[in-house]
Amino acid sequence: MVQVRQKVNHKRTFLYLEQLILKHSAQKDTINVKEAKDGLDFFYTQRNHAIKMVEFLNAVAPIRSKTSEQLLSTDTHSGTSNYKFTYSCEIIPICKDDLVCLPTKLARSLSNISPLTVCTRVGNSIHLIDPATLRSTDLSSPIYWRTPFDSLATVSDLVEFTVLDIDPSGKTNGRWVLADAQVAPNNAFQSHTTGMDVDEQQGSTDAIYHTRTHLGGILQPGDTALGYFLSRANFNSDEFDALDSSRIPDVVLVKKTYPNRRKKHRSRTWKLRSIAKEANEDESGEGRGALGRRGGLDQARVEADYEAFLQELEEDPELRATVNLYKAEPKEQPEEKKGGKKGGQYAMEGVENDGPGDEGEDEAGFPEVRVDELLEHFEEMGLEDEQHET
Repeated sequence: MVQVRQKVNHKRTFLYLEQLILKHSAQKDTINVKEAKDGLDFFYTQRNHAIKMVEFLNAVAPIRSKTSEQLLSTDTHSGTSNYKFTYSCEIIPICKDDLVCLPTKLARSLSNISPLTVCTRVGNSIHLIDPATLRSTDLSSPIYWRTPFDSLATVSDLVEFTVLDIDPSGKTNGRWVLADAQVAPNNAFQSHTTGMDVDEQQGSTDAIYHTRTHLGGILQPGDTALGYFLSRANFNSDEFDALDSSRIPDVVLVKKTYPNRRKKHRSRTWKLRSIAKEANEDESGEGRGALGRRGGLDQARVEADYEAFLQELEEDPELRATVNLYKAEPKEQPEEKKGGKKGGQYAMEGVENDGPGDEGEDEAGFPEVRVDELLEHFEEMGLEDEQHET
């Protein structure tokens, strides 16, 4: 058995990991997948199949793993024994678009990068960038686990800002362009925060803030961007408190967003496959451990995470290129919904948002999913219902 866990309050990492597993057919030897608290359990009949999955996870995600074995039975006559092997994999609790404040010693060891960084990509290592200078670094799993730390703020803390002016400086780092920006918060005090508290008594929503951003090649005046409102936030972090307050920006922009597009409620022309999962019947929604921990039984939150993941795929062509998207069949969608997501290893998942407002022009710059990016859907064999453990 391979246990995969990540101690965060959302399921976006596992939704993406599921698509990577399907794209590379890493699930072909899996006989069952069970959804558990903070992650997934993969079951195998042979030990080498479980080892192959752990090797795959090491290649695509920043994990640490350990192995345990349990003696099940012993035959004294033949001298043979049966063991149950369990491989536990823990994913680093840092996700794409998280705001990170590195410990000072760690930041110095990483080419003396600024401690206040944004996570722009997660692979087998974490890619961090300083939005004020465009300096970037990769944080590998072994280095992280020597000095573990949590995100300073996550995507649930993001606030919408309207871009008033953008002035690229000409400095670039890959696809990132350094720029000076003027932004104004849009409904800043309505952020749904978990570890980030906004002070409603200070400032006003019509204030203009100056900041440096790595999004100079993406943003234009009038665009809407998501960012962290640092000047109106309180963090329980010793590393953040140790920073020079004069060098902390008021706002850290993270990505461009398309609010007008979201209001149109258009149906998607594409879908994703999903590995069949079973909810852990032994667990209840209560007693999940740390506050804010979410599991597969909290269906409403899981669906919200799934919709956010679909939106991220729509808005990020680079992320979309790493997964397989399939053509949706609108006429057959009602039948699929009636049948649910059970009964197959590759149940098709997608969100149908038909409704008023489909008419009208698309928002400028929205990265549409092209037809040539979509694959034809085909049926596959399902996972066996019988659960085996290795």
